[in-house]
Amino acid sequence: MKLTRRTFFKVTGAAGAASVASAAAARPAGAAGVAATPGADMRAMLIDTTKCIGCRACEAACSEANALPEPTQAGDTAVFDRRRPTSVQALTVVNKYPATTTAPERYIKTQCMHCVEPACASACLARAIEKTPAGPVVYHGDRCLGCRYCLVSCPFDVPKFDYDSNAPFVHKCTFCGERQAKGLEPACSSVCPTGAITFGTRAALIEEARQRIYAPDSQYVRHVYGEREAGGTSFLYISDRPLEQLGLPGHVPAYAYSALTQGALGAVPFIMTLWPPLLMGLYTFSQRRNAAAHGDHHAGDAPRHEEDRHA
Repeated sequence: MKLTRRTFFKVTGAAGAASVASAAAARPAGAAGVAATPGADMRAMLIDTTKCIGCRACEAACSEANALPEPTQAGDTAVFDRRRPTSVQALTVVNKYPATTTAPERYIKTQCMHCVEPACASACLARAIEKTPAGPVVYHGDRCLGCRYCLVSCPFDVPKFDYDSNAPFVHKCTFCGERQAKGLEPACSSVCPTGAITFGTRAALIEEARQRIYAPDSQYVRHVYGEREAGGTSFLYISDRPLEQLGLPGHVPAYAYSALTQGALGAVPFIMTLWPPLLMGLYTFSQRRNAAAHGDHHAGDAPRHEEDRHA
């Protein structure tokens, strides 16, 4: 079949439509606003703020397990004078929230939430961040482009970029994926002296949390933070104070943030595959048109040249 310009655009148009249709078909049901079903068998943690005493043993264990500097002001209560976010050198931190006229003093540990369907992973074009079936959301520095989309996409403001390094990477809690692969529990939960951190499967921990908050004499707020937030997270919290008062973001929607990006990003490989041949085809047609126009010009001049010679 002769490939005319009209035929070419029909073929590329059909290919483009098929690409978009394939990307749309790959879009999860959550894209329509329906909350994703959380992974029941994923490993998770339940953090009970009513049991945390602010000893910061979890911080020290995390630093040791990840070969990071010893936590700042170790053993000094002055560290609680200001709220500390996670950082390149501190993947988990404990903050203190003073008592109010209506609520008791509380400490809370924060780190990467390891979402069931993480926004950071869905925003990463290089797949430098991925959710593993076991539960941890892991980062591959050798794949990272340094775009930092993961930083802006995280609803919990967790990933941190090492701006001071000549070879900058993204840093966040690893959920001790290597330890888990060896059959060990994460470093932080293994040293907690009060049972404020419980490690297990997500389904079992949600059930445990519900039993505590709905017990007859319970003082807990009847909300398991992380059960539905952002489509569900692997770190779950319960407390006798609203978790929004303890530094966790409030009003996080129940649908997975990844549902907002997967459809669009799913079209990227198709577009990257289609675009080069499309441009090459346009260039080829342009060259042929120019060549044809040039040939017609010389063909039109031929009779005049012949007449001039006979004259």
